[in-house]
Amino acid sequence: MSEVIVELGYRTYKIIVKDGSINTLQENLDDHKRIKNLVLISHDSLMRFYGFSIKENLEKIGYKVIDISLPDGDSSKDIEIYKSIIEKMIQSNCDRTSIIVALGGGVVGDISGFVASSFMRGINYYQVPTTLLSMVDSSIGGKTGLNFSNKKNAIGSIYQPDAVIVDPNLLSTLPFAEKVSGLGEIIKYGAIYDRNFLVDISKWIKNIDNFPYSKAIERCCQIKAEIVSKDERENGLRRILNFGHTIGHALESFMGYENIRHGEAVSFGMKCSTWISHKKGFLSTDDYNLLISIINQLPLQKLSAVNPEKIMHYIEFDKKHENGKLNFILLKGLGKVTISQDVTKNEILESLQVLNEN
Repeated sequence: MSEVIVELGYRTYKIIVKDGSINTLQENLDDHKRIKNLVLISHDSLMRFYGFSIKENLEKIGYKVIDISLPDGDSSKDIEIYKSIIEKMIQSNCDRTSIIVALGGGVVGDISGFVASSFMRGINYYQVPTTLLSMVDSSIGGKTGLNFSNKKNAIGSIYQPDAVIVDPNLLSTLPFAEKVSGLGEIIKYGAIYDRNFLVDISKWIKNIDNFPYSKAIERCCQIKAEIVSKDERENGLRRILNFGHTIGHALESFMGYENIRHGEAVSFGMKCSTWISHKKGFLSTDDYNLLISIINQLPLQKLSAVNPEKIMHYIEFDKKHENGKLNFILLKGLGKVTISQDVTKNEILESLQVLNEN
């Protein structure tokens, strides 16, 4: 077992990485004697795999558990789904002592966190990520959100959980494509923050079936915890976590969230951002070739013809714009980044041609 601390003063919390931790969830929750209701939010499939067993175990020791199942997919990050959750919580007599347990990937974590941040002006919640991507990224740092008007995370807040409980054993039932998606985010951490970690990844990724997921998860959690502890509100350092995301989010909007996984879109976005970094002279040819070769070892889907102008339309509405300028994360070497406002439209359009060569 390992514990990683996210240092945020009185809102400090632990990321617990432990095999089998899903079976001892109650050890990391608030005292049930103080809690009127525990709301377990998950997907239908995950409730069948894990959720109903968790509910039964918690009820045996005194929790009153209200389970809420969401449809699979990014479509659940919707304002109507949000309203339905709030309505069920009100009907179930939830109050400010109630807590939420988010059992799922990024979609469940994002909407559960937003519900927690807004119900009764804020209640406690716990993240129990079940996908590789959510274990290393979305469950940590308090970002919550809903998609709105075809804009990803247009509504949301930063609201920290009470704990993040990671059970790597859950990866045994994770579809291979979801593992590939999570590996994209793992590569990102090495690229932006830890060259030695990236070198390790370059060796491990040659055999995905035997990838040391627990070791990689722990290192990613350490990196994200360090970054969030220094910059919770994304005023500076935390922005580096958006490497590959500007183009990645645009690809998701262009292709439809149901047609491309988030980590896969980020992998394509990293290829474009790495190309721009090299073109601007920030990244050596050797480093460029190394990172591209690592990403290329992921069995990503083959993209049909990418329309750069249409993707550019979504980039122009990216929430990382400030005063009309886009904050674009570039590499100044492997493990080093810069935040640039000087990336031109033409450079982005040229970089997107790299995807047509995929």
